[in-house]
Amino acid sequence: MKVLLFGGSGMVGQAVLRECVLDPDIEQVVSVVRRATGSVHPKVREVVHADFHDFSAIEPAIAGTDVCFFALGATSAGMSEEEYRRVTVGITLAAAKSLLRVNPASTFVFVSGAGTDGTERGRVMWARVKGAAENALLAMPFKASYMFRPAVIQPLHGIRSRTASYRFFYALLWPVMPLLRALFPRYVTTTERLGRAMITAAKHGAPKRVLETGDINALAS
Repeated sequence: MKVLLFGGSGMVGQAVLRECVLDPDIEQVVSVVRRATGSVHPKVREVVHADFHDFSAIEPAIAGTDVCFFALGATSAGMSEEEYRRVTVGITLAAAKSLLRVNPASTFVFVSGAGTDGTERGRVMWARVKGAAENALLAMPFKASYMFRPAVIQPLHGIRSRTASYRFFYALLWPVMPLLRALFPRYVTTTERLGRAMITAAKHGAPKRVLETGDINALAS
């Protein structure tokens, strides 16, 4: 299986990249990045591309991939709805449309978050926008598409969030995180479980198209 990855330098992207590298059924990961990361692994091919609103120039490089793991995201803090929509919906759909042109038989796995508003009518701006991205993807003619909505994610294996506030949050909760995972399996997962669940959905499908944390943990077990 060949994987297309967006957002490989973020916490979720690092997680799924790690699991892809470890998975014997995955032969290659095409990781699309704005700047080269310097990481080297025989399974990973980095494609450097500056314009994340138009991927047509790299369509030959992403052709032949079986699944897209889209883990690219940005915090909505300090952004207007128009700006956040341009990033969250615009970039996601630009990637999806390019993938459909070169491989309509592929699977698209999108990482949004707990609380995403599928009605697109709620009061919370980021949730409406994420919901719009999900709905657009679900309507596209991929072989399959899955929306992952994790809540609290415990980073493992040296993986760290690029967002300072998230790093502070995880550092604060780290001593009690194993207890929280045991007490609240519907709300807490790990980077390892999330990555494994995404790969499982790509390989074998999932029982539903929108997966919350409890579904993610069940799929990874």
